[in-house]
Amino acid sequence: MVTGASRGLGRAIAEEYLRAGADVVVNYNRTPVDELLSLATELGRRAVAVQADVASAADCERIVETAVKEFGKIDILVNNAGITRDGLLMRMDEEAWDTVITTNLKSVFACSRAASKHMMRARSGSIINISSVAGIMGNAGQTNYAASKAGIIGFTKSLARELAGRGVRVNAIAPGFITSDMTNVLGEKVREAVLQEIPMGRFGEPSDIAGAALYLASPLANYVTGTVLVVDGGMSM
Repeated sequence: MVTGASRGLGRAIAEEYLRAGADVVVNYNRTPVDELLSLATELGRRAVAVQADVASAADCERIVETAVKEFGKIDILVNNAGITRDGLLMRMDEEAWDTVITTNLKSVFACSRAASKHMMRARSGSIINISSVAGIMGNAGQTNYAASKAGIIGFTKSLARELAGRGVRVNAIAPGFITSDMTNVLGEKVREAVLQEIPMGRFGEPSDIAGAALYLASPLANYVTGTVLVVDGGMSM
């Protein structure tokens, strides 16, 4: 199950899982996921699309229950859905704060709570939460976003402790600057300034994050839980 799978990192992760032989439940809010459904058919896999707003706990429950109804279980949950409402704190209104915290952080709580019930019964499962280097380093103009992503890290470590004894692993990925709609609109001077902060000298690709998500979901990571896998070209080291 991948939330926010209609574009960007969520779509790349869902595609990676399909190509690796998984069946997927892909969540979207506004943009349909028809291409993912077509890819699943081409690969001989099953994909089920669920339109839902992950800011709603009831919708999160519905996505999980759809996954269990369609496939009989849920092995992997990727909490990817997220938004930004950037602005300096002095100019940030309450709505911009609440919307980001609810969508980015509450959704992780609600989806994880719903999925972990089934994973605990099966004594198996992998929950992967998409955080950000902003949650580690902070970022001017993103107090709301950085707070939500730092909250995801604390949530990940706490839930990992709760579920480890039941065979369920919980990890986070902290992407750096990844090529996306957000980075594409940056001015040339801003792009150059950011690139100077990245030792590898380039932005990451969605496939870089998808590869990390595949690793954390796979048997290769059987002894990995409560960790934050930073994928940022060295920017935060």
